[in-house]
Amino acid sequence: MEGDCLSCMKYLMFVFNFFIFLGGVCLLGVGIWVMVDPTGFREIVATNPLLITGTYILLAMGGLLFLLGFLGCCGAVRENKCLLLFFFLFILLIFLAELSAAILAFLFRENLTREFFTKELTKHYQGSNDTDVFSATWNSVMITFGCCGVNGPEDFEFASVFRLLTLDSEEVPEACCRRDPQTRDGLLLSREDCLLGRDLFLNKQGCYTVILNTFETYVYLAGALTIGVLAIELFAMIFAMCLFRGIQ
Repeated sequence: MEGDCLSCMKYLMFVFNFFIFLGGVCLLGVGIWVMVDPTGFREIVATNPLLITGTYILLAMGGLLFLLGFLGCCGAVRENKCLLLFFFLFILLIFLAELSAAILAFLFRENLTREFFTKELTKHYQGSNDTDVFSATWNSVMITFGCCGVNGPEDFEFASVFRLLTLDSEEVPEACCRRDPQTRDGLLLSREDCLLGRDLFLNKQGCYTVILNTFETYVYLAGALTIGVLAIELFAMIFAMCLFRGIQ
């Protein structure tokens, strides 16, 4: 009876570790997609150091889960106590790190609000100055998503540096102008009319709403994936300790 219980525990341990392995693959995939995504998500992440740090953490956690899932499977199949103990300790560390990251993300969620981005844009944006990383990133976002400012073109009325550099001769930056097609290489419909703020020739919708609508599904998916990975890690630790205690 005890042998059957141990055998059952071993296979359950293998299954949970296989899911951890898959979770690591998924986290690695999401992190790599964010870093190389051609549709503009990379540009959004680059505007906030907290987001880019989170992306690197995602890649690191994915890599570790990938490795530990593999080690856990080997430890379960071989019934190796050293591998199981090593697996348990590192999964515990990763579990605590992920939990801490989730708490920090919740505490610093105000850095992702509309008001925060509006304040940063009006304070630091320098127009078509591609030597400034902040401005170049915002220009890429606005061109890629066909949007203007955080809330709309009206944001640039209060962009002090932008107004100073253009001597109030431009109502909006060139990145807000409509293109055909809507890509960086697309032809401007009318640069002069756009810079004068004429509605037909500029993108009226703010980037915050456009991006939120575009990536809302991915945010929920990432949240669900994180909760799932944490639950699997917790069960894997329980099974690892049970199997460790059961091995003679």
